[in-house]
Amino acid sequence: MPEALKPSSSQIVLIRDLAYHVRTWGEADAPKLFMLHGWMDVGASFQFLVEALQRDWHVIAPDWRGFGKSAWCADGYWFADYIADLEAILDAFAPHEAARLVGHSLGGNVVTLYAGIRPERVAKVVSLDGFGIPAEDASGAPGKYAKWLDALRDPPAFAPYASLAAVADRLQKSNPRLSRDKAQFLASHWAEALPDGSARLVSDPRHKLPFPIVYRIEEVRAIWARVAAPVLWVGASDSFVLKWLGDGERGLRERMSALPDCRLVTIPDAGHMLHHDQPAAVAAAIEPFLG
Repeated sequence: MPEALKPSSSQIVLIRDLAYHVRTWGEADAPKLFMLHGWMDVGASFQFLVEALQRDWHVIAPDWRGFGKSAWCADGYWFADYIADLEAILDAFAPHEAARLVGHSLGGNVVTLYAGIRPERVAKVVSLDGFGIPAEDASGAPGKYAKWLDALRDPPAFAPYASLAAVADRLQKSNPRLSRDKAQFLASHWAEALPDGSARLVSDPRHKLPFPIVYRIEEVRAIWARVAAPVLWVGASDSFVLKWLGDGERGLRERMSALPDCRLVTIPDAGHMLHHDQPAAVAAAIEPFLG
């Protein structure tokens, strides 16, 4: 396990009638910093980044609905719910102040959209390797709905693991930069040990269901155009995201142009999980920006 972990606290908060698990670090009277994790992740995933921060912050990192220790949803998951959940989280923890938001991947997409929908609620925005998703054409709508209906007939499931150590093995296989102590820490939050010694992931496998809705980049750009807060996009030199988006560095810059005040920094020697790979470099990039 990593040495000298900065202690965190856990609490359950009712967010839109769901029991939400929220992890916090630091003193409650310190400046608030909200950290929103990505798909198939948990709030505890920010531990290494929190350790690297130089200032005293009150970091607030929920497990999104259906992830980690937060409640599952019987009807599945819709992207708009993350937007509504974020607003409810801000209502609970920072009702009378503009918030500093840091999001990774899925979380980064949520915070940049929220900043355009509720510009008065947001002071600063950091998106860690979250720049939207590949643009889709309306002609794909019938096929997306059909794929979703097919998936509902055969709901997804997660394969079991022989042990928590096996979960750590899988994490290191997916990310060779991940040290063993970090992998063991993450495994202890991403999975739970069963009485027979085996382990299972704690997130709801229904997150693997495909979305039936077409992603319309023009709608996203219209929301981004209303963002009043400064935005910092933090990329990773070895991330798959630019190839996945399909339009490369030029396309990324074109997306940035939709935001009134957006800057980009790229972290070297890091993949998509840049806050695991290079937490000190990420902290050094974002902390001066956050002010």
